[in-house]
Amino acid sequence: LEVKVVTTERAKHFYNVQEIPVTLYSDEDEWQLWKGRSDPVLHIELRRWADLMLVAPLDANTLAKLASGICDNLLTCVIRAWDLSKPLLFCPAMNTAMWEHPITARHVEQLKGFGYTEIPCVVKKLVCGDEGRGAMAEVWTIVESVKRILEERGLPAQS
Repeated sequence: LEVKVVTTERAKHFYNVQEIPVTLYSDEDEWQLWKGRSDPVLHIELRRWADLMLVAPLDANTLAKLASGICDNLLTCVIRAWDLSKPLLFCPAMNTAMWEHPITARHVEQLKGFGYTEIPCVVKKLVCGDEGRGAMAEVWTIVESVKRILEERGLPAQS
């Protein structure tokens, strides 16, 4: 598989950019590529390139943006332009209090209504120290979900 990562600026807080072994795109790349009319537009190029999109983790803020159609960064622009005939999987991850807020269920249902596939969050100790539902699904669960969808579509499922 060929993997490309689209990151938000806030997500960079959680990892070291130099440790990502695949192509990594962020907001600044969108504007460096596009200089004028007929130049490639990165969010459209990524949409065309990908056979599948996985959003992991999907925080409450980006979830709300996607459900509302807001596209104010590279990630949300790729998703807004996404080809709905291709799979898009999302892995919610947030504090339990945020997960249990009634608007979250509405937002998740909105994404599922677009045809996106939820990989549900799990109960465990959260980054903040609380214990409860809201943690991103385990990596093996996510990998198995991606492999299953790739196999269903006749796409290579081995890296």
